[in-house]
Amino acid sequence: MGKFRFAVMGAGGISNKFCDAVSRLEGCEVAAVASKSLERAEAFAKKNGLKKAYGNYQEMLEAEKPDCVYIGADTGSHFRLSMLCLEHHVPILCEKAMFRNSTEAQAAFSLARKEGVFAMEAMWSRFLPSVRQVKDWVEEGRIGQVSFCDAKIGFKAPVDPTKRYYSKELGGGAAFDLTVYTYELSTFFLGKDYLDSRECALWGDTGVDLVNQVTLRYPNAIASLSTSFLTPLEERVVLCGDRGKIVLPRPHFADEAFLYDEEGRLVLHDKDDKTVNGFVYEAKEAMDCIRAGKLESDVIPQEDTLDCARLFDRIAATRQ
Repeated sequence: MGKFRFAVMGAGGISNKFCDAVSRLEGCEVAAVASKSLERAEAFAKKNGLKKAYGNYQEMLEAEKPDCVYIGADTGSHFRLSMLCLEHHVPILCEKAMFRNSTEAQAAFSLARKEGVFAMEAMWSRFLPSVRQVKDWVEEGRIGQVSFCDAKIGFKAPVDPTKRYYSKELGGGAAFDLTVYTYELSTFFLGKDYLDSRECALWGDTGVDLVNQVTLRYPNAIASLSTSFLTPLEERVVLCGDRGKIVLPRPHFADEAFLYDEEGRLVLHDKDDKTVNGFVYEAKEAMDCIRAGKLESDVIPQEDTLDCARLFDRIAATRQ
């Protein structure tokens, strides 16, 4: 079996991290990069030791025929580039948020199924060892029946309407950048079978959402999800049960987790001292799934991405 060949669309910082991750895996490589700017693609290729650089996405697909494309371009381009890859029968690993609404998600996943092509959202946090440890603790009943989940991520984003955070055209907004994490982590731990949800948001002058508050009501639990571009929040997920609680600091970058008993005493401290670049897990998952002939990942299945896209629909509907 020859080397598994990734290609990259988008020459930004997150694509640099992906290239570094692939370099840490056996049996694969990043063969090429494409960007809207050939000059930028060439600089990226030189920096990451790639053999080929393209200033046209379709040209790269047709010339390279990669085993999988990592889409690291801005969120506003994800749907268009995903469809381009799928139309060329090329598997995709697309950065979060993979799509901006359920219409995009349904169209892309329908095409992927029709063509028999693998498609996966790059929700890297679900693969992190500390996140997986929390999921194991919950499923093992270490804190008993979970009744409350509190998930918060927030920081003060630079106010620049031409850049990612505040640009509607580039796919900016707290929902696509932050709420995607709190939602897809909370549902990873508690499941998607909540009874109903409530969403509210604060909207900025550029047309993007700056603060989100989402409440999910389960049969036996409530999940409260808070995200913000306006102010720093205490970034963590706290899961409370009748036998204790779990604290996961900085959940989207998690490298440790804490398990407490019902008296508030620390029982276990899980510390991930091995992970250097957390993107290695999602890259390996995509490679393994494609080589096994699978069309989606069991860790971040397409239905979970579609479910989150439906949440984006509901958040968008809060704008008056």
